[in-house]
Amino acid sequence: MSAEQHPADTPSARRYLGAGAEPDTSDVAALTGPVPAHLPQRLTITLWDFSWYTRAEPGGPFADLDAACARAADLGYNAIRICAAPLLLFSGLEAAGRPLDALAADLEIEGLGASPHGGFFGQRTRWYDTPGGYRLDLRDRLLELFEAAERHGLVVVLASWEYQQSPAFARSSDWFEAIAAVPLTLRYSLLGASWNRMINFLTEAGHRDTIALVELHNEVDFSLLPPLGEGADAGTGGAAEVVRLRRAHPDLLITASYGKPPHLAMHQVPEGLGAAQFHVYSYGVLDALQKLVDIRSEGSEGFPNAMLSSLLVPDAPTPAEYGRAAEWKYRATVVTDQMIYGYDWVDAAAWDEWLVEHYEPYREVMLREIESRTIAIAEWARWKGVPAVIGEGWIGYTPLHGTFEEGPVGRALAEHGIRTALDHGVWGMVLCSNAAPHHPMWADEGWQRATNALILAR
Repeated sequence: MSAEQHPADTPSARRYLGAGAEPDTSDVAALTGPVPAHLPQRLTITLWDFSWYTRAEPGGPFADLDAACARAADLGYNAIRICAAPLLLFSGLEAAGRPLDALAADLEIEGLGASPHGGFFGQRTRWYDTPGGYRLDLRDRLLELFEAAERHGLVVVLASWEYQQSPAFARSSDWFEAIAAVPLTLRYSLLGASWNRMINFLTEAGHRDTIALVELHNEVDFSLLPPLGEGADAGTGGAAEVVRLRRAHPDLLITASYGKPPHLAMHQVPEGLGAAQFHVYSYGVLDALQKLVDIRSEGSEGFPNAMLSSLLVPDAPTPAEYGRAAEWKYRATVVTDQMIYGYDWVDAAAWDEWLVEHYEPYREVMLREIESRTIAIAEWARWKGVPAVIGEGWIGYTPLHGTFEEGPVGRALAEHGIRTALDHGVWGMVLCSNAAPHHPMWADEGWQRATNALILAR
């Protein structure tokens, strides 16, 4: 030690004082894994999920796909993420004596259906606010989407929500009943075969280079599917199907997504994924409110409780007066009847007021949770040498007209997540799960343009 060096400046002293080991951070902002050269080297994603076909009613947000793609490009996006419904289109399953692809050729969209109290179930929820009342040919619509995306310089992330919620929006239960009849252990292999056919179909139509990523299924941990790694020793299960698809299509990025990956034990994620497409939600104060109002449960005695009742609009019907959607629709979706009722009749301003009033004790925890989860995903991806994508985030499921996530609090949390993702080499990310044509946040042009520019500048 030189005469000028203070003991506290030595490496050993710094560790003793709490600095800890000093990892090599020289390339931490570089992409976690290689991206095909024909794809954008950074993705900014707008989440269109299944709504690109369930909200295509006249005058709806996706009635004109070319206009929707043009608007996305104008706001600075270069990617859209969709449910491509591979099981409906390419599984070869039959229902009620006819192939599912015949149903897809004349798919009637209903949403959750009309309420006897007036209006339709889910009218003030996000994603479920589907009035329905029209038919479409989904295979033709898929081609129309790819053509519109290419005209406007967008690439497409393909996923399936079919074992989570997509079939619930059809008028007929045939789609859901057909895929629900498939034994649990065979569902991943059916998805794999369906995706293989869809990829070949899109390739023959000249759209292969527009595929940014293929996900075996959205949020496998929150869907009617076995654990992704189950059957790995026998070469079966979800991870094995991902590997098979990757071998069949080595030029494409292929994976499966988690709604809540094991952030504290990422070694539990199975081998073979071609990308880390994982989601980062920090419910925090929102979770506290949801527990108080018991809105995610089913069959709660005395629902709605006093806390939820205090947040409802004055003329809210009782659950009995409001009624219920067809029973099969609840089996086809992860959202409960209590959440549909609660979000349809909650006073969104009162909901937001409670969240804002109680946010401060949760603020630091939510910021740190978003940061730590994003870093965990990025570091796992770097360890495996694959691109990382945050396909959904950042707070959670709020009423359609709530503004907590769209307002200053939610935007600040989103910006923190985005900057963390950029600083740690994440390839693609959403601005917010609600930044899409079917959500009110789509109207915030300035924030979306500025944030997309920030992402693409890196």
